[in-house]
Amino acid sequence: MAYFAKLDENNIVLEIHVVNDDDIQNLSFPESEAVGIAFLNSFLPAATWKQSVENVRFKMAGVGDTFHPECGEFGGFAAPNPADYFVWDASTCSWVPPIPYPTDGHDYYWNFERKQWSPAMQPPPPTVFIG
Repeated sequence: MAYFAKLDENNIVLEIHVVNDDDIQNLSFPESEAVGIAFLNSFLPAATWKQSVENVRFKMAGVGDTFHPECGEFGGFAAPNPADYFVWDASTCSWVPPIPYPTDGHDYYWNFERKQWSPAMQPPPPTVFIG
């Protein structure tokens, strides 16, 4: 199976269509993309399509994602910007917090309320009953 994202004029993913391997002549990406696009356009109204290939285009496309042609060799899909202060990183094809992830070996999550990295909650130690 191959997955194709239908894009609008702003490269926003509108729909995802699944195409059987036989319909793309069992080709691998990138050769399969042109064949899949021709197949879809043969019975659907002409549209802009991009094949969604996770290990090549950074992530599988989802409705509402954006296709970014500047990412990698073949472009990539990225989720919408989660906050207006996040920064675009074309090398990872993603929106990143404005402060780098701490490198002290501890786990952190991005705290949207505080706009900073916060320590991840550690599970409590197991309870041991004696006697």
